[in-house]
Amino acid sequence: MVKKSKKSEVNSDLLQQLDIRVGTVVEAKVFAEARKPAYRMLIDFGELGILKSSAQITDFYKPTDLKGKQVVAVVNFPPKQIANLKSECLVLGIETPDGVVLLQPSHPVNNGFNIA
Repeated sequence: MVKKSKKSEVNSDLLQQLDIRVGTVVEAKVFAEARKPAYRMLIDFGELGILKSSAQITDFYKPTDLKGKQVVAVVNFPPKQIANLKSECLVLGIETPDGVVLLQPSHPVNNGFNIA
């Protein structure tokens, strides 16, 4: 028996509108001003430059673990104000009962490469 998603169906046009890319974390710090535990990160997306993000990934990662790690993020959402940070991209992860696990490429790739 195949279970259907609890979310409404979307067509592939919606997915094509998302700009999802790989970047490398160049800086990660505790984001003390955030309401929920989070890190403030600077992520290098190659030709797109370095973008700021806030990520609630404190259950499995420490800031020192994140520097140099490649992550996957949506880079074409409008900036979102989170406390005193204007987040410029949405880092993607997998929600588990114990916290969020980052989506990452299994092999190193160039910063800024598109997710297909």
